[in-house]
Amino acid sequence: MPKKILTGIVVSDKPNKTITVMVERKYSHPLLKKVIKVRKKYNAHDENNEYKAGDKVSIIESKPFSKNKKFKVMEAQK
Repeated sequence: MPKKILTGIVVSDKPNKTITVMVERKYSHPLLKKVIKVRKKYNAHDENNEYKAGDKVSIIESKPFSKNKKFKVMEAQK
């Protein structure tokens, strides 16, 4: 099974070696046919503390680093 890759914006970089990434996705409601925007926050491992709030990054699923941290930063987007 391929690893999940998500793209989002860094909203917090306060914890050491961790960033919080807000991922936004859109889908059509099955009954109402309205496009719904859903946001979710993921904690991701940032080994060198190089990403700051506002950066656009890609994160990839990986082994669990802690209870809530199951992604690591793959690269910065432009």
